[in-house]
Amino acid sequence: MTPAVEGWVRVCAAGELLPGEFRVVYDGDTPIAVYNIDGGLYAVEDVCTHDGGDLAGGEVLGFEVECPRHGARFDLRTGAVTRPPAYEPIAAFPVRQEQGAVWTRDDR
Repeated sequence: MTPAVEGWVRVCAAGELLPGEFRVVYDGDTPIAVYNIDGGLYAVEDVCTHDGGDLAGGEVLGFEVECPRHGARFDLRTGAVTRPPAYEPIAAFPVRQEQGAVWTRDDR
């Protein structure tokens, strides 16, 4: 059984997501941003809880992504807020490498 059948969404080929890069995919209506931070893969919902805008493309500082509009920051490992104006965390999702590809899913 392939991951897609199990509910996993293919992000890209494993070699296409290099350190410092990200990709955005959709699991149904949920936008998921997958980041490669020094070889570790992290996936979060690509929606700032402060204003509902995209997080992908915001500056990445260590394990944090900064919302490009108002500067809220979120931990890419857990989804926790690390700097206001956001106060609600974002969802963090599982990531795995299998069959030469990177996969994620909305497991809520």
